[in-house]
Amino acid sequence: MKSTLKKLLLATAVAAVSTTASFADGHLKEITVAYFLEWPTPNQFAQTNKMYEEALGVKVKWVSFDAGTAMSAAMASGDVHISFSQGVTPFLVATAAGQDLQVVDIAVSYSDNDNCVVRSELEVNKGNAAAILKGKKVAVPLGTAAHSGFLKQIKYLNINESDLTIVDMAPSDSAAAFSQPNTDLAMACGWGGSLRKMKEHGNPIIEGAEKESVVGKVFDVTSIPTSFGEENPALLAKFLKVTADMNAKYTSESDAMMGDIQKSAGMDLDGTKAVIGTFVFPTVAEQLSADWMGGFVPKYLADSAASLESDGKIKALSDYNAVVNSSYLEAASKM
Repeated sequence: MKSTLKKLLLATAVAAVSTTASFADGHLKEITVAYFLEWPTPNQFAQTNKMYEEALGVKVKWVSFDAGTAMSAAMASGDVHISFSQGVTPFLVATAAGQDLQVVDIAVSYSDNDNCVVRSELEVNKGNAAAILKGKKVAVPLGTAAHSGFLKQIKYLNINESDLTIVDMAPSDSAAAFSQPNTDLAMACGWGGSLRKMKEHGNPIIEGAEKESVVGKVFDVTSIPTSFGEENPALLAKFLKVTADMNAKYTSESDAMMGDIQKSAGMDLDGTKAVIGTFVFPTVAEQLSADWMGGFVPKYLADSAASLESDGKIKALSDYNAVVNSSYLEAASKM
């Protein structure tokens, strides 16, 4: 697993070299936004109805990804300008590799929608997890928030990483494999619609308040290459404004928005409601406060990076305040 992460770091570092002058024009006719399928959020109402294009005055191309690590690579190559709902861990992996990225808002908080599930027939609980899972195969999307949560959970359960056979799999792939009666996967980790499918064949060992006490807050960010924001500050602020407006609209008009959210999420209506029902979308005022970008997020990034470094996964930056930029969200709040 360490070898795989090192390859991810190297690939990201090499790709980062190619970003020179990627956004130097400042007069873009089209931007590309990365997002996840089966990850329903209020801004997908605007995505479906082309409200971003209307507000920004440029074409917006939405490209779906399986994991935040792929989003980082796409931003490094200049193929993606904005990554919506990128996990904290892939962001940390990318910046540790030398990629110049910034957090510009909090996309979603979802402590109950990112977890690991064990097969029901194994009858695993906190007391017997170390014994039953020893030597078993576990599917984990490496370099993601699910990966970080997995590491904290197995430590809490007194399971040694070396006692497991860890396979790097995207949640959609591991959910499909986990559903097979003859699967050799004892545990699979993921989020969103994939996690919901995993739960049809297994159960989380810990969840709810206990899980949050072990893993901490789980949230995704909107991230950008720093140069994109510097060259297109007004456009980025408008993007964040539309996103914030959709979050606000959702608080009172969720039922009316659900059909359009469902379309962009690529899910059925029941699945969309089940997943989005576990999400929290902080307001702009909340995001700009000390509870989020005004204090908590830089410290959280620093602490998470230190944990990854202690596990030999990355080399942490000396300061994480510089990779959290609230200026664009502040500008959006005044629009």
